[in-house]
Amino acid sequence: ASCVQYRLVVRDANTLQVLQLYTCLDQIQYIEWSSDSLFILCAMYKRGIVQVWSLEQPDWHCKIDEGSAGLVASCWSPDGRHILNTTEFHLRITVWSLCTKSVSYIKYPKACQHGIAFSKDGRYMAVAERRDCKDFISIFVCSDWQLLRHFDTETQDLFGIQWAPNGCVLAVWDTCLEYKILLYSLDGRLLSTYRAYEWSLGIKSITWSPSSQFLAIGSYDGKVRILNHITWKKITEFEHPATVANAKTIVYKEVEKSPSVETERLSFPPTRALASSLFSTQSKYDISQVPVSLQYVKPVADRANPKMGIGTLAFSPDNCFLATKNDNIPNAVWIWDIQKLKLFVVLEQLCAIQCFQWDPRQPRLAVCTGNSKVYLWSPAGCVSVQVPVEGDFQIVSLSWHASGDSMALLSKDNFCVCYLEREEV
Repeated sequence: ASCVQYRLVVRDANTLQVLQLYTCLDQIQYIEWSSDSLFILCAMYKRGIVQVWSLEQPDWHCKIDEGSAGLVASCWSPDGRHILNTTEFHLRITVWSLCTKSVSYIKYPKACQHGIAFSKDGRYMAVAERRDCKDFISIFVCSDWQLLRHFDTETQDLFGIQWAPNGCVLAVWDTCLEYKILLYSLDGRLLSTYRAYEWSLGIKSITWSPSSQFLAIGSYDGKVRILNHITWKKITEFEHPATVANAKTIVYKEVEKSPSVETERLSFPPTRALASSLFSTQSKYDISQVPVSLQYVKPVADRANPKMGIGTLAFSPDNCFLATKNDNIPNAVWIWDIQKLKLFVVLEQLCAIQCFQWDPRQPRLAVCTGNSKVYLWSPAGCVSVQVPVEGDFQIVSLSWHASGDSMALLSKDNFCVCYLEREEV
């Protein structure tokens, strides 16, 4: 699904043929599929309205109007039959049921980036709350929205919450001014507290491994710390220095080369295909000899949100690798071997990393850097792929299909779908 101002376009993922075209009441600012792909919600925050469309019954539609309360966020519940709307100033979360048309209210949600978290099995929802200048967590049962547990947290200013994939542990972390991560059980017991240091900017990003055995914490000091699920103590930390010195680490460096064009083929005016190939540069990877010095950017000290520390973390679906990005070294992706707890590969790009994401079915990482190429890494090697589109197509984001056979590549105004041939076994 994609939206163009007022219109929602639903296409077939294999052929890109338009299946449905819906017109909304205002400019669409957010879209989200239900878990079973039968419904799609379109949020129009400026007007405080959510419209829901059915793929099976194109004539059916639903409109949710929050009225004077306003709207700042909207999302599906895991069952795909309830919609959670957060009103302006985070006064409340309204839970709308598409089946019974009933409405439930959750008071005092905290205004933070990661304030709602659903367990992977869809049974529980945790909500961060703020009342009387204190932080609380409420855990609800998603089947009937009954409150299961309500407890206060030992945080100064709670920043985010995230369930372990097995749904047994909830990670709660504090503002970046206070390095603290708390681990709670489903019944609200505090299992462990972890602090790496004091008096400096703290946690920037966290992620669980798919097996729930490891919790990776990215910090502003440029290190990733790995906690284990038995003692919740640190088992190792990964540093991201500007010089890669270990001889066992493979460093792939992107290099550009202009394509050679035979003079006999030149015609005037040149054909469109030839013109685009004349001015496009091809890139490939060379393996650099260590030690390798990476491009380092010194953060500006007197600005908010300094570009420093580990801003992005992602485990591969088989738990074998962890990909990280240090915002001080914007052109590099670091890939760590989790079985050996060592640095495995560094990808050094010519442009700053915009986005990377693992193939959901195998250890294959896709990277984009704001140009018209997509980069793929797997343990077998590294490749740079030119996207064959006309004009200027700068990939700023990408998203894998659940099958791992294709991915959507997004620029500022356009998108295209890249299909990958599956290897014959």
